[in-house]
Amino acid sequence: MKRWLMMMALLLMSCVAMAEEARPLAENPAIEVQVRRLSEELRCLVCQNQTLADSSAPLAEDLRKEIREMAAKGMSDQEIIDYLVARYGDFVRYRPQLKASTALLWLGPFALLLAGGIGLIVMLRTRQRQAAEAPLTAEQARKVAELLDKES
Repeated sequence: MKRWLMMMALLLMSCVAMAEEARPLAENPAIEVQVRRLSEELRCLVCQNQTLADSSAPLAEDLRKEIREMAAKGMSDQEIIDYLVARYGDFVRYRPQLKASTALLWLGPFALLLAGGIGLIVMLRTRQRQAAEAPLTAEQARKVAELLDKES
Protein backbone atom coordinates (compact mmCIF):
# COMPACT_ATOMS: atom_id res chain seq x y z
CA MET A 1 0.00 0.00 0.00
CA LYS A 2 2.85 2.38 0.86
CA ARG A 3 4.51 1.61 -2.41
CA TRP A 4 1.28 2.35 -4.32
CA LEU A 5 0.80 5.70 -2.53
CA MET A 6 4.45 6.59 -3.19
CA MET A 7 4.00 5.89 -6.93
CA MET A 8 0.82 7.97 -7.05
CA ALA A 9 2.58 10.86 -5.30
CA LEU A 10 5.49 10.71 -7.77
CA LEU A 11 3.10 10.59 -10.70
CA LEU A 12 1.18 13.59 -9.40
CA MET A 13 4.38 15.58 -8.81
CA SER A 14 5.64 14.80 -12.31
CA CYS A 15 2.33 15.97 -13.80
CA VAL A 16 2.55 19.21 -11.86
CA ALA A 17 6.15 19.72 -12.92
CA MET A 18 5.29 19.20 -16.61
CA ALA A 19 2.30 21.53 -16.51
CA GLU A 20 2.92 24.95 -17.94
CA GLU A 21 0.83 27.97 -18.64
CA ALA A 22 -1.19 27.84 -21.83
CA ARG A 23 0.45 29.81 -24.60
CA PRO A 24 -1.45 31.58 -27.33
CA LEU A 25 -1.55 29.72 -30.62
CA ALA A 26 0.51 32.42 -32.28
CA GLU A 27 3.69 33.70 -30.77
CA ASN A 28 2.67 37.26 -31.59
CA PRO A 29 -0.09 38.55 -29.28
CA ALA A 30 -1.05 41.22 -31.85
CA ILE A 31 -1.98 38.45 -34.29
CA GLU A 32 -4.13 36.78 -31.64
CA VAL A 33 -5.92 40.09 -31.01
CA GLN A 34 -6.55 40.44 -34.75
CA VAL A 35 -7.80 36.84 -34.99
CA ARG A 36 -10.13 37.37 -32.02
CA ARG A 37 -11.47 40.62 -33.48
CA LEU A 38 -12.13 39.04 -36.88
CA SER A 39 -13.62 35.90 -35.29
CA GLU A 40 -16.23 38.08 -33.61
CA GLU A 41 -17.11 39.78 -36.92
CA LEU A 42 -17.41 36.62 -39.03
CA ARG A 43 -20.14 33.97 -38.99
CA CYS A 44 -19.64 30.26 -38.55
CA LEU A 45 -20.81 28.74 -41.83
CA VAL A 46 -22.32 25.61 -40.26
CA CYS A 47 -23.76 26.95 -36.99
CA GLN A 48 -27.00 28.78 -36.50
CA ASN A 49 -26.37 32.43 -35.74
CA GLN A 50 -22.95 32.03 -34.10
CA THR A 51 -19.75 33.90 -34.72
CA LEU A 52 -16.50 32.06 -35.35
CA ALA A 53 -15.43 33.05 -31.84
CA ASP A 54 -18.51 31.42 -30.28
CA SER A 55 -18.44 28.25 -32.36
CA SER A 56 -16.62 25.02 -31.58
CA ALA A 57 -17.42 23.41 -34.94
CA PRO A 58 -14.46 21.93 -36.81
CA LEU A 59 -15.07 24.27 -39.77
CA ALA A 60 -14.97 27.29 -37.43
CA GLU A 61 -11.65 26.08 -36.03
CA ASP A 62 -10.32 25.70 -39.58
CA LEU A 63 -11.46 29.23 -40.46
CA ARG A 64 -9.83 30.66 -37.34
CA LYS A 65 -6.61 28.85 -38.29
CA GLU A 66 -6.85 30.24 -41.83
CA ILE A 67 -7.40 33.76 -40.43
CA ARG A 68 -4.40 33.30 -38.13
CA GLU A 69 -2.21 32.27 -41.10
CA MET A 70 -3.33 35.26 -43.17
CA ALA A 71 -2.75 37.60 -40.22
CA ALA A 72 0.75 36.12 -39.78
CA LYS A 73 1.41 36.99 -43.44
CA GLY A 74 0.65 40.62 -42.59
CA MET A 75 -2.78 40.90 -44.22
CA SER A 76 -5.05 43.63 -42.85
CA ASP A 77 -8.51 42.99 -41.41
CA GLN A 78 -10.18 44.28 -44.57
CA GLU A 79 -8.01 42.09 -46.82
CA ILE A 80 -8.87 39.01 -44.78
CA ILE A 81 -12.60 39.85 -44.77
CA ASP A 82 -12.53 40.55 -48.52
CA TYR A 83 -10.83 37.19 -49.16
CA LEU A 84 -13.38 35.29 -47.06
CA VAL A 85 -16.34 37.13 -48.63
CA ALA A 86 -14.98 36.35 -52.10
CA ARG A 87 -14.64 32.70 -51.11
CA TYR A 88 -17.85 32.16 -49.08
CA GLY A 89 -20.08 35.09 -50.03
CA ASP A 90 -21.69 37.76 -47.85
CA PHE A 91 -23.08 35.06 -45.55
CA VAL A 92 -19.68 34.82 -43.84
CA ARG A 93 -20.14 38.34 -42.44
CA TYR A 94 -22.04 38.39 -39.15
CA ARG A 95 -23.35 41.87 -40.01
CA PRO A 96 -23.41 42.11 -43.82
CA GLN A 97 -23.10 45.52 -45.44
CA LEU A 98 -26.19 47.20 -46.88
CA LYS A 99 -26.05 46.80 -50.65
CA ALA A 100 -28.39 45.67 -53.41
CA SER A 101 -27.88 41.95 -52.77
CA THR A 102 -28.49 42.28 -49.01
CA ALA A 103 -31.22 44.95 -49.07
CA LEU A 104 -33.98 42.40 -48.49
CA LEU A 105 -32.09 41.06 -45.47
CA TRP A 106 -31.88 44.52 -43.90
CA LEU A 107 -35.22 45.99 -45.01
CA GLY A 108 -37.36 42.83 -45.05
CA PRO A 109 -38.32 42.85 -41.35
CA PHE A 110 -39.39 46.49 -41.53
CA ALA A 111 -41.40 45.84 -44.71
CA LEU A 112 -43.16 42.89 -43.05
CA LEU A 113 -43.94 44.98 -39.96
CA LEU A 114 -45.32 47.80 -42.10
CA ALA A 115 -47.42 45.37 -44.19
CA GLY A 116 -48.80 43.77 -41.03
CA GLY A 117 -49.73 47.17 -39.56
CA ILE A 118 -51.47 48.25 -42.76
CA GLY A 119 -53.30 44.91 -42.94
CA LEU A 120 -54.49 45.29 -39.34
CA ILE A 121 -55.77 48.83 -39.95
CA VAL A 122 -57.62 47.76 -43.11
CA MET A 123 -59.19 44.77 -41.32
CA LEU A 124 -60.34 46.87 -38.34
CA ARG A 125 -61.85 49.59 -40.56
CA THR A 126 -63.65 46.99 -42.68
CA ARG A 127 -65.04 45.29 -39.60
CA GLN A 128 -66.15 48.63 -38.14
CA ARG A 129 -67.82 49.65 -41.40
CA GLN A 130 -69.64 46.31 -41.68
CA ALA A 131 -70.88 46.55 -38.09
CA ALA A 132 -72.24 50.05 -38.67
CA GLU A 133 -73.99 49.09 -41.91
CA ALA A 134 -75.61 45.82 -40.82
CA PRO A 135 -79.09 46.39 -39.34
CA LEU A 136 -80.26 44.22 -36.47
CA THR A 137 -82.70 41.44 -37.16
CA ALA A 138 -86.02 41.42 -35.29
CA GLU A 139 -84.73 38.69 -32.96
CA GLN A 140 -81.52 40.60 -32.20
CA ALA A 141 -83.49 43.83 -31.55
CA ARG A 142 -85.80 41.95 -29.11
CA LYS A 143 -82.78 40.52 -27.20
CA VAL A 144 -81.16 43.97 -26.96
CA ALA A 145 -84.41 45.44 -25.65
CA GLU A 146 -84.70 42.68 -23.03
CA LEU A 147 -81.17 43.23 -21.86
CA LEU A 148 -81.66 46.97 -21.60
CA ASP A 149 -84.92 46.51 -19.65
CA LYS A 150 -83.21 44.15 -17.15
CA GLU A 151 -80.48 46.70 -16.43
CA SER A 152 -82.82 49.59 -15.66
